[in-house]
Amino acid sequence: MQRLNITESGFERAFDRLVDGRRESDIEVRQDVADIIARVRAKGDAALEEYTARFDKHRLVDESDWRITPEDCSAAYQALAPDLRDALDLAAKRIEVYHREQLPADRDFTDEAGVRLGARWSPVDAAGLYVPGGRAAYPSSLLMNAIPAKVAGVERLVVVTPTRGGETNSLVLAAAHVAGVDEVWRIGGAQAIAALAYGTERIARVDVITGPGNAWVAEAKRQLYGVVGIDMVAGPSEILVIADADNDPDWIAVDLLSQAEHDPTSQSILITDDAAFANQVEDRIDTQSAMLATRTTAQASWRDNGAMIVVESLDQAVPLANRLAAEHVELAVADPEALFAGLRHAGSVFLGRHTPEAVGDYVAGPNHVLPTGRRARFASGLSVLDFMKRTSFISLDPAALAAIGPAAVALAEAEGLPAHAHSVAMRLK
Repeated sequence: MQRLNITESGFERAFDRLVDGRRESDIEVRQDVADIIARVRAKGDAALEEYTARFDKHRLVDESDWRITPEDCSAAYQALAPDLRDALDLAAKRIEVYHREQLPADRDFTDEAGVRLGARWSPVDAAGLYVPGGRAAYPSSLLMNAIPAKVAGVERLVVVTPTRGGETNSLVLAAAHVAGVDEVWRIGGAQAIAALAYGTERIARVDVITGPGNAWVAEAKRQLYGVVGIDMVAGPSEILVIADADNDPDWIAVDLLSQAEHDPTSQSILITDDAAFANQVEDRIDTQSAMLATRTTAQASWRDNGAMIVVESLDQAVPLANRLAAEHVELAVADPEALFAGLRHAGSVFLGRHTPEAVGDYVAGPNHVLPTGRRARFASGLSVLDFMKRTSFISLDPAALAAIGPAAVALAEAEGLPAHAHSVAMRLK
């Protein structure tokens, strides 16, 4: 774990290394993924059978081996303990309400030249959602990906999820029921992304693919962008907590651990204006992490990627936060609005001492699929708009064409495109 102090010489150089440090996997996966994509495109279902048997130890033979039915998902939901079922329903409702507020409005107006202009929004026809298996089998992520798609009006929603050894995650299936997923296929990895992008004999292609995954899944999405739309290429999770000494150090310690427990490559950073408080938090992290079932992962993440930064005043924390452009930023201070006003680059911001990042992962409403690796400088979290596209339209009558057409002719001629010019000029005559 790194300790930095803004007053010490060498701080800028050390902070730059923290900002620019890459935590993505060093494994060379590009060629492997390219080979997998090419094979799935050429061989379709046969390639999926081969890769699923090899990587997931699951044989795709009968229909039940390939697909999890809506009835299976409904049964998983009904079998949940009532409090867990209620929690899923509450999360789904809040996510839906928040994302309905994101629906864009069509535009239709006539400008001063008499030209009718506008734009119409419409959903994509089909969306594919990747739901990881193993360590990252999270029903909350399924809700966060599927519900915005449904709110957008996507007609066909397809989930792919690896079921290692044929085993399914009942909570994920229950979430698929709550979200209204149409298809659930028992495939994962880069091969599942390729199947969604190109289609196979069994699986029809989709228009957009979203959802988290390992390095192979992320690379497959990167390579297939353009064949399909994607949400983002996500890296390891990260949290930045800006906290003063009036916080309970146990609260802040657990907030930092809440992201560290995701993966050894996750990153948790504390910025505070009190060195003694930083020491208290560090001590509590040792204590709190030892009590976690995820302690091996959390402790490795904190040891290898964690950082504590001491500043002279909290005002100095804001420019540092903007340079980090973290996925999650907690403002655990007396006046969070003052800091929030200057915070320009963050995936999602959590205001005040009673707003832990974890509440945003489940039930707050805003999406928890957020840009990582400093991509918050130019990217936003998953939204309804990721499942929609805008079509502009134009309508001119003779008077409107007469008003603006000559300028179009002049520009077309200047660009050396005579057919462009003639198509307008002939109508002007």
